[in-house]
Amino acid sequence: MDKVKKPLAIAADAAYKTPAICNFLIENGITPALPYTRPKTKEGFIRKHEYVYDEHYNCYICPQGEILSYTTTTKEGYRQYKSNPLKCSKCPLLEQCTQSQNHQKLIQRHIWEDYLEEAEHLRHKQEVKEIYARRKESIERVFADAKEKHGMRWTTLRGLKKLSMQAMLTFAAINLKKLANWTWGSPKMA
Repeated sequence: MDKVKKPLAIAADAAYKTPAICNFLIENGITPALPYTRPKTKEGFIRKHEYVYDEHYNCYICPQGEILSYTTTTKEGYRQYKSNPLKCSKCPLLEQCTQSQNHQKLIQRHIWEDYLEEAEHLRHKQEVKEIYARRKESIERVFADAKEKHGMRWTTLRGLKKLSMQAMLTFAAINLKKLANWTWGSPKMA
């Protein structure tokens, strides 16, 4: 029996575009094919990418040229960078920067943010675009078929155990159909 080989690339939707997943994929030599995600900054506020990260000094620089210094790392793995509230209170961009009562801007950067940025750069490469485009033809098609042809749109069952059983049986049936189609193939012309 053939050994299962490591995938060269993984295509996933935006929910899987996290620092931990990007770290795992890139460290294991797997190309992440992940989509664009909109910045989650409130409308009218300065976005995180407008603050420049200085890797050498481990700090952020705001659009007005002030430094946000590293303060601590949370248990979730986020480094926190804070501004000087005395300087921020006189800033002309304060209203677009923060709503903080003490006039202090806080930016969080995950310890694996570099991997997330690398995945963002990779999504612009043509081969990664092609891999991501095939996702809708393969993965999304399976879920659509499960909903439309195999009764996964709703269920009459209750409880996680029963729903898991139904889902496993449904996807086992879909996989058996795929296997049968691959095995039978199309008739060969003589």
